[in-house]
Amino acid sequence: MMQREDPVWMITGCSTGFGRELAREVLARGWRAVVTARDPARVADLVALAPERALALRLDVSDPAEVAAAVDAAQRRFGRIDALVNNAGYGYLAAIEEGEDEAVRAMFETNVFGLVEATKAVLPGMRARRSGLIVNLSSIGGLTAFAATGYYHATKFAVEGLSESLALEVRPLGIDVMIVEPGPFRTNWAGPSIQESALRIDDYAATAGARRSQTHARSGNQAGDPQRGARAIVDAALAERPPLHLLLGGLAVDAARAKIEALRADIDAWETTSRGADFPTASA
Repeated sequence: MMQREDPVWMITGCSTGFGRELAREVLARGWRAVVTARDPARVADLVALAPERALALRLDVSDPAEVAAAVDAAQRRFGRIDALVNNAGYGYLAAIEEGEDEAVRAMFETNVFGLVEATKAVLPGMRARRSGLIVNLSSIGGLTAFAATGYYHATKFAVEGLSESLALEVRPLGIDVMIVEPGPFRTNWAGPSIQESALRIDDYAATAGARRSQTHARSGNQAGDPQRGARAIVDAALAERPPLHLLLGGLAVDAARAKIEALRADIDAWETTSRGADFPTASA
């Protein structure tokens, strides 16, 4: 469980979106915040809200040395880290066949391996205190998939699996894990932050190509409010038992339920075949 009295939050990717709004929310509640970004100048305004309670640090989570240095600096300034929010990440648009290896690997370095590096850096302190909270920003795209974002989904499906295993490992040590799964929100994800392959294959125009266009068109018009989303994350973090999965936004709830129903339909339709793959029982 996270320390409730004057907790220290460390948040990655605070330049825009959920990271920025979470930093605002944490500081508004009178707590302390380690506000990180690849360019600390972009979060100077956040630190100015409460200079005595905020610390801006340069952090590119894909650089292990920067992760170690940032965690060390945070602990030297505030003495501990009670909650880590692994928010840094971005998306990539491409049909699977259109994907560019270097770009895909770079996204995995940030979305998956950077998250792991930051988590491993804060866990020793949390284990020693037998308290803490790890918040991993996934996506509804970590539970279900769409055309054109397959590589992004792969990173978020990885975050889901890692987080579920982590939760089992650290819960007995007094540490909670919460996976946040937003639907479409008015962040920069679908706008300036999105990357995409230069290659376009005509055969995918009606699937991946159409979704590329839809993604760009909806940027700035999504239903999700980042400020309300940040408040929901902090409220859930304060629960006696934070949820392992926290969906954000009505579209995320609807998509998750549709995925559950589709999975249930396949399980039910193919149950006999599935069970038939076992060795016969002695009574058979």
